[in-house]
Amino acid sequence: MPFSFPTGRAPFAVAAAACALALTTLAGCSDGGGGGGSSSSATKSGASPSAGGGTQVTISNFKFQPASLTVAPGAKITVVNNDTTTHTFTADKGGSFDTGDIAPGKSATVTAPSNAGAFPFHCTIHPFMKGTLTVK
Repeated sequence: MPFSFPTGRAPFAVAAAACALALTTLAGCSDGGGGGGSSSSATKSGASPSAGGGTQVTISNFKFQPASLTVAPGAKITVVNNDTTTHTFTADKGGSFDTGDIAPGKSATVTAPSNAGAFPFHCTIHPFMKGTLTVK
């Protein structure tokens, strides 16, 4: 016996879900644009330059990309949220940097600490999202 959808609307729901998935995937592939401010002498470790110079971190699929990056003291770091929910980019200790809430599709820029060291960071809304900023 052939299978049929009881309401006749299921093919539309499947098509809508496929379109939503495709759009989400495309959004995660975008460079996100972003501000960035002045050019810096940031050295990148898997990070990409932002449109205005500096370094860019992308949030996608509840992950920081890259999760570990190295920058020069005082470097500008633009954080682009390509997810469908709000996130933050916040130093674990000492208030070294904090973007505050970044809405979906938006970005925020922070300045790296002026002292060298390792600065673990997380999303305050989703604490399982973690990474490390190294300042050299």
